Amino acid sequence: MGMLEKLKNGQNVYGTCFTSTAPGWPLVFKKAGLDFAFIDTEHTALNRADMAKMCQIIQAYGITPIVRIPSPDPYLACQCIDGGAKGVIAPYLESVEQIRELAGATKLRPLKGEVLQKVLKGEQVLSAEMKAYLDNYNKGNICIANIESVPAMNKLDDLLSVPGLDGVFIGPHDLSISLGIPEQYDHPEFEKAVKHIIHTTRSKGLSIAIHFSLEPERQAKWVKEGVNIVVHSTDIALFSQKLNADISAIKKAVGDVTEGNTPAQEEVPVV
Repeated sequence: MGMLEKLKNGQNVYGTCFTSTAPGWPLVFKKAGLDFAFIDTEHTALNRADMAKMCQIIQAYGITPIVRIPSPDPYLACQCIDGGAKGVIAPYLESVEQIRELAGATKLRPLKGEVLQKVLKGEQVLSAEMKAYLDNYNKGNICIANIESVPAMNKLDDLLSVPGLDGVFIGPHDLSISLGIPEQYDHPEFEKAVKHIIHTTRSKGLSIAIHFSLEPERQAKWVKEGVNIVVHSTDIALFSQKLNADISAIKKAVGDVTEGNTPAQEEVPVV
């Protein structure tokens, strides 16, 4: 069962963010029982060829590749899907037009240009034959909007009413910055904002994700609040946390630990 089908059936889905192009990672994900892998091309130096290779390998293991593009550009979204992505996330969306174009790129490709714009605005109706073709051509594609700013929250109802949108990805870091409380993820105002986004999204029948890199308990807390796309940590964060813990344990066991040289557990920036 694909990720989109699971979400429509009311199931939670689980994944992680990763940046390594090493071919062994998808097997690790499969053994962990992940449904999807989040490939972030906004904050990493991955090129189009690397992204496509990662998507193809991930799909071969039965895991859904979800790619975040570096800017809200429908042509970049189409490139990702052409490369093997099954879902696309566009960052920092604040207008209905941006979400409409993302939906067109993920659900109506290869339709483009003036005809696409007329269809998206409801000025032209597709024939039954063309609709069936596009539905099949884009079957299983997932359209996700990054909501991570106060302006987006202020027009959330309109943004989430765009046809074709499947879900929302809360960017906690950027949202905290926009709120004026940088990286204060337990601040009452941050939690109030997240709850508002979650409840509004779920009331629209859409799915929602939020990404954190440390405590599993934080993820569980937001799942209980309504999150159903769990994006837990990143390859770099998980490696860093485990390496720090293991090296600390070894140094302590052999007596090499002195005050000031015990590695601290630091939060890898969430996106």
